[in-house]
Amino acid sequence: MLPTQSGGPGAFSHFDLNRVPSPSYVVDEQKIRSNLEVLRNIGNQSGAKVLLALKAFSMWSLASLVSEYLDGCCASGLWEARLATQKGFIQNRKTQILSTFSPAFQPAELEEICALTDHLIFNHPSAYGVEQARKSGVSVGLRINPEISLGLDPKYDPCAENSRLGYPVSKLSPTDLEGFDGLHFHTLCEQNFLPLEKTWRKIEQDLGSSLSNFKWINLGGGHHCTREDYDREALVILIQEISQKYGCQVYLEPGEAVALDAGILVGTVLDLMDGEKTHALLDLSATCHAPDVIEAPYRPALLGESKEGGYQYFLGGASCLTADSFGLYQLGVPLNRGSRVAFLDQAHYTMVKTNTFNGVALPSIALWNSTSDQLTITKKFGYEEFVNRLS
Repeated sequence: MLPTQSGGPGAFSHFDLNRVPSPSYVVDEQKIRSNLEVLRNIGNQSGAKVLLALKAFSMWSLASLVSEYLDGCCASGLWEARLATQKGFIQNRKTQILSTFSPAFQPAELEEICALTDHLIFNHPSAYGVEQARKSGVSVGLRINPEISLGLDPKYDPCAENSRLGYPVSKLSPTDLEGFDGLHFHTLCEQNFLPLEKTWRKIEQDLGSSLSNFKWINLGGGHHCTREDYDREALVILIQEISQKYGCQVYLEPGEAVALDAGILVGTVLDLMDGEKTHALLDLSATCHAPDVIEAPYRPALLGESKEGGYQYFLGGASCLTADSFGLYQLGVPLNRGSRVAFLDQAHYTMVKTNTFNGVALPSIALWNSTSDQLTITKKFGYEEFVNRLS
């Protein structure tokens, strides 16, 4: 089980959970801004261009805030590319860019993707659409697999054996690299600086002087550079070294780092059941509202969790899936029917992955400013979101 990377409740320690509908995601605008300031400082000091990875955080009600600080977005296909350009994540096409990567592109979508994007990144040298993209005038990049596994779990490691993500560097020939403007790799997941440095040294060793042929090098995502213990100084130095040594523009694509510790998932205890252990049955669902809890798996931190004795509960999800549980928790105060609970660090890879399995309702989305205390319910979902997905 992967450890939670939550840095604690922060400003949410004094947020009244009863102010929002249940269930709800609550995102702290001020914490998002704080994370964005860190990322912009990294860009200013290093010369890197920093892009938001929409696959992790696509809350377009904050698009103008993101655009204020970052140099653009990276998309995973046509729909995210549309989202970036239509919802205000990119507001100045002269200074901000959209970078798009997909393992493979739909033929019917490629023309529109080329029209929307600035960097189009392909998964292997002879991928479908490479020549079409070149003719369109878009800057074309190649994703590589550096073949150095430093991830915490094979499911989240693009360098794992037989990975489909990126072309293995051991198979690259000089002719494979011809005609590509940029190089892209994304091998990290919730990691500090050292794995990035080791990965880059491996790439340098394998590709050598050919790195000077690229106009840009994209270091991908997975950098937890807004986490308190991240070695940001070393990151800045490495970026400066790459750009100066190879005469290229360096890009970063953080997703989680933009929204780290910026959101909670609020729910209600619907009932309590005594079995071998006491189950608190929630209107939340790990399966539907925080799928990584089961997919990773990991145990999210809980607001008010006690480490020194107290009341123990298995916090159970709302669906019929046996595994739909957040895990065993210990609290300093007992739970009752109607008690509110909140899981921490739930802004990223939650809203973007929700589903209505079993007819479980989608959480509302609330935007809170921890400085002004202004609260806005930006979105509520009903039965229509469930039934309109079916036929």
